[in-house]
Amino acid sequence: MPVALIFDESKAGRKGYTLPDLDVPYKTGLLPDKFLRKNDLPLPEVSEGSVMRHFVNLSVQNHHVDKGFYPLGSCTMKYNPKINEKTARLEGFTNLHPFQSSVTAQGALRLMRELSRALCEITGMQAITLQPAAGAHGELTALLLMRAYHIHQGNARKKVIIPDSAHGTNPASIAAAGYSVVQIPSDAFGLVDLTALEAALDEDTAAFMITNPNTLGIFECGIEKIANMVHKVGALLYMDGANMNALMGIARPGDMGFDAVHLNLHKTFSTPHGGGGPGSGPVAVNSKLAPFLPMPVIDVKDEGYIFDYDRPLSIGRVGSYYGNFAILVRAYTYILMMGWQGLTKASVCAIVNANYLRKKLEDVYDLPLGKFTLHEAVFSGSRQAKRGVRTKEIAKRLLDFGFHAPTVYFPLIVPEAIMIEPTETETRETLDAFAEALLLIDQEIDSNPEMVKTAPHKTPVRQLDEAAANRKLKPRHSF
Repeated sequence: MPVALIFDESKAGRKGYTLPDLDVPYKTGLLPDKFLRKNDLPLPEVSEGSVMRHFVNLSVQNHHVDKGFYPLGSCTMKYNPKINEKTARLEGFTNLHPFQSSVTAQGALRLMRELSRALCEITGMQAITLQPAAGAHGELTALLLMRAYHIHQGNARKKVIIPDSAHGTNPASIAAAGYSVVQIPSDAFGLVDLTALEAALDEDTAAFMITNPNTLGIFECGIEKIANMVHKVGALLYMDGANMNALMGIARPGDMGFDAVHLNLHKTFSTPHGGGGPGSGPVAVNSKLAPFLPMPVIDVKDEGYIFDYDRPLSIGRVGSYYGNFAILVRAYTYILMMGWQGLTKASVCAIVNANYLRKKLEDVYDLPLGKFTLHEAVFSGSRQAKRGVRTKEIAKRLLDFGFHAPTVYFPLIVPEAIMIEPTETETRETLDAFAEALLLIDQEIDSNPEMVKTAPHKTPVRQLDEAAANRKLKPRHSF
């Protein structure tokens, strides 16, 4: 039976709200007539109880980290401690306005200053900006910092090098920053091909962008040699921090020779980003790039915490105001609750969980690159594809077992890729159940392949024709 839409429950005259009378004069003529609606908005008329049930039922149908396992590779969908939500909702933070005087917002400035210092310590960097609102925004910001640095040195340079396992946003960010993209291959072990890198490096190279551990979950063990090669030609080394959940408390990008790194606070430092946001992508840099950071930078003077706008080499703002503040509060809370030992343990547990799953699955699902991984493992469904079922169909069948599907078909260098990141917050029982589901699906390919090919069967929405949905979208209601 189809699920009823809230529009179907509408009855004329019902109201789910009570609003106070206007306490300001009603004025007309503020907007041109062409922008004014000619008819009332056709919203459903339902009771308050119906509104509540509608949204509660929607939340139950949606999959989220509080409902079930969310093993998205490279996305680090870890559990979000509820203490984070409590601190983010403190009135002293929620009632702040970005235009009010910094004198009246000393607590918020202190939080951002102390969070900045903590993130610099975790990354081994000297300075940071909290402005970027997402990981890709952090990538672009770092590249703009590097461009400003090279221009200050007298040569903007022309290209940025990335490995073929790079995140999809990396080349987009490079192009947006005005550079050309040069891609080099990985070697037989899934690491950067040093010979190819050496051949690509020259005086036109602005930077080498790399994720470490990389998108295969493998630590780039030659990173110090890579740093020396990059710096030898005057280029800069940038780390995409998407996989920092494997490093925090264990290893620091600054100690490896990186000049800049962005962090996904909404990944590594809790606050999972399901539903499209919100996010936060601070960029930490070494002393070479510090003068170019977006302004303002938070500093402390005799009069207290201040916004420092006296930054003659700054690239200017990269976002409105001072960053996605509520996410900063959550990340600060997480770091204080965990402490250095807790952050280290979280990384260790993430690595243990990933390798536990790797060991349980590697005899059935191919693991073409990386026999030992860190926080995530990239399997291949090639063996299953040869038997008539592709990775996409395996992912959809997983939904029937109550699990969100892992990342599939990425990275592109692994055919039929299944990218699994369990994070440190899942129990052994959950990992066992997830592995058992994948093993059972493999058996179903032989015993009942149609069950897999037509999945999912237990979700609110069944299998869709994705191509048709993209090309012939037909919304049920239009305003």
